[in-house]
Amino acid sequence: MGYLRDLFANLRETWVRSPADRRAIVTLIAGCVLLLAFGLWGRPGFLRGANLDAAAALLGLDATSEYYRLLSYLYWGVTSILLRILAPCLVIWLVLKESPKDFGYRIRGTAKHAWIYLLLFVAMLPVITAVSFTQAFQIKYPMYGQAIRGWNHFIPYEIAYGIQFFGVEAFFRGFLTFGLYQRFGYYALLVMVIPYSMVHFGKPPLEVFAAIPAGLLLGFLALRTGSWLYGALLHWAVGITMDLAAILQKGGFQG
Repeated sequence: MGYLRDLFANLRETWVRSPADRRAIVTLIAGCVLLLAFGLWGRPGFLRGANLDAAAALLGLDATSEYYRLLSYLYWGVTSILLRILAPCLVIWLVLKESPKDFGYRIRGTAKHAWIYLLLFVAMLPVITAVSFTQAFQIKYPMYGQAIRGWNHFIPYEIAYGIQFFGVEAFFRGFLTFGLYQRFGYYALLVMVIPYSMVHFGKPPLEVFAAIPAGLLLGFLALRTGSWLYGALLHWAVGITMDLAAILQKGGFQG
């Protein structure tokens, strides 16, 4: 009991003495909770099977409906907004008593940095082209297999996919990175990139390992520009391009 008493006394002293430590503690605890919640209930896989049937029934659909399989990805977009954008903002507002703008949730004044992300996108094009010839890439993308049936499937899926990318950047390059930066400086990027790289499990190995330098670079740019917004747009643009490349390798739309 003495050890626990000393631990809580130390935490209480740290909480009162250091705003940077207080911000880091809240960010780490809330970050762990939200990561677990999203992993358990936020991913498309949660809505498949019995859960998907129940969700489809609420919308008046069933397994024979054309967009039945798309529902799990639309759900992914909704949970990304709730658990990776809105929930962190509530923590910032209600617990830390700060502004989300101080965590990279800002648009004003960021357009001058757009050219950096445009150059990064152009640099990614030959890489995407090269990996599109690999079997692992063609099997994985698009993750929503029905996207190959035509634009009526591809576009709504890519919208949900894009919302998911905004959630990723808001959470990892926004909430975690800015929340830890005051306490750890640029070492915050190393903390952030650990769970970020882990959410890539199940993707082609090259992409999993590439998440480390990509996550670090996007985090660094977010800190330097004060916003994760253009990182989200870059991530989305790369995702769309990867899906289109995979579809072209399979012979184009087959609807």
